[in-house]
Amino acid sequence: MASLIRDRAAASADMIAVFGDETLIAGALRFEAALARASAAEGLIPTAAAATIIETCSAATFDIAVLAEEAAHSGTLAIPLVRRLRELVAARDPGAAAFVHFGATSQDLADTALMLQGKAGAELIRRKGAALAEALASLAETHAETPMLGRTLLQGALPMTLGLKAANWLLGVDSGLRRFAREADEALAVQLGGAVGTLAGLSPAVGARLAEDLGLAAAPISWHARRDGVAGLCAALAILTGAVGKIARDVSLLAQGEVGEAREPLVAGRGGSSAMAHKRNPTGCQVALSAALRAPALASAVFSGLPQEHERGLGGWQAEGPQVATLFELTHGSLAAMAPVIAGLEIDDQAMRRNLATAEVGEDIGHAVALMRAAIKFTRRGV
Repeated sequence: MASLIRDRAAASADMIAVFGDETLIAGALRFEAALARASAAEGLIPTAAAATIIETCSAATFDIAVLAEEAAHSGTLAIPLVRRLRELVAARDPGAAAFVHFGATSQDLADTALMLQGKAGAELIRRKGAALAEALASLAETHAETPMLGRTLLQGALPMTLGLKAANWLLGVDSGLRRFAREADEALAVQLGGAVGTLAGLSPAVGARLAEDLGLAAAPISWHARRDGVAGLCAALAILTGAVGKIARDVSLLAQGEVGEAREPLVAGRGGSSAMAHKRNPTGCQVALSAALRAPALASAVFSGLPQEHERGLGGWQAEGPQVATLFELTHGSLAAMAPVIAGLEIDDQAMRRNLATAEVGEDIGHAVALMRAAIKFTRRGV
């Protein structure tokens, strides 16, 4: 069974819900209703049958545990879901049951339902990413001239400013969010091809109507065995998670007792130790770093499935769903963990000055302030 204790530690409740069973089934039913609506609009199935299918989809409920067992047995969610949907439709209008899932294949349902989940997840990531970016910009501007010791190869190097460090964090997040937006716009597309991608029994117009109805992109042709869009989306999620992880790594190092230059905000019940009451652990950084360690392997698994066999692969695309869901969960979880950390980051500028003085490397911060301002301006282009 799924473990909420395990999953909630790394992901937000909102994103877990987006990729939950209820949302998956709702997406599958949205696909079936939209397919019926589009097919009727193109004169491929009777309007009355489409109306019955649409009405049934809006009211249908399933026992998730039973459906999960049946899906595991059949190898795909579509087989038991469509069978049960046909039974419900037949109870209303026996003649309409034959038009359920008309012309579609199991992968059409599975991929489109996943993309609907991805669209909802993408909106959560955009919102939380914007919050982190705003907090980083504020931190950079507030500490534009706060001197600190720059460090290379984990050793003290030369003077810089906290503002410049925060600006670099911001540039990583900004780039990651923009990359994610580009990949999501292309990847979150309707899948409709029928058995081998020829739209046999359907028409290209059905796919166009389906995309408009569901609010997804319209792919030029079926992407059954062309998985570059999903791979690009996963790569963007992993890169964004890594950019957030970079911030977490730096903050956690600055928070070490021997350095003491920055600390996560004090929140009741968070960051403590079950054995050492005096400790104040960087828990937000822990969440983000854990996500950044896990994300590359998840994306890599999707890359491994790119060489699909013929018109529908065996094992490759079926492996994507869990990886996509977990990547969305980890990315949003890391953003959700670090946004309040940066917004409330406690800065000890005296410790920064002390450590800088101890290093005996002078006080020349170069063009740090101008570079910080240029970075902020760059991230606000087009706003």
